[in-house]
Amino acid sequence: MRRGATDGGRPTQPPHDVDREAGQVGGAEVLPVAVLVFVVGGLLLVNAWAVVDAKLAASAAAREAARTYAEVSPGLDGATGGGAALAAARDVFAAYGIPASRTAVRATESPGAQRCAQVAIEATVTVPAITVPWIGRFGDGIVVHGARRTIVDPWRSGLDGAGCG
Repeated sequence: MRRGATDGGRPTQPPHDVDREAGQVGGAEVLPVAVLVFVVGGLLLVNAWAVVDAKLAASAAAREAARTYAEVSPGLDGATGGGAALAAARDVFAAYGIPASRTAVRATESPGAQRCAQVAIEATVTVPAITVPWIGRFGDGIVVHGARRTIVDPWRSGLDGAGCG
């Protein structure tokens, strides 16, 4: 029977001689490159998750600050409740484990003590560009924003006015 011929659909011999070690030049050199790619990919994945986590924290802080601003009793901070709103945002950031030095909260629309007035709060978090365990953070960072709009409670006590109209 000649080489490469089939016997019932299966080749009986390969069409040419196979040298099992032919073409095997390297192999161990690939391991350090594979480890490096794995480590860099892991760092990128962790940093991407840090940005997502910071976005969730900024959105939650802005939501709680706006809610507190709209519903807080005027006796806590004059007529507006701005101090209580900032404290609520700081509490949210602390619950997420984000240091206050990397956060900022500001009211982009602050009407004062008026019923049904719109309040807008923006919270920002700066996420380091690269975080390496046991070594620290590197880079200028990525700024992540969270914003929330709400209206001042129409039945809030201590405010002048008849409500929304």
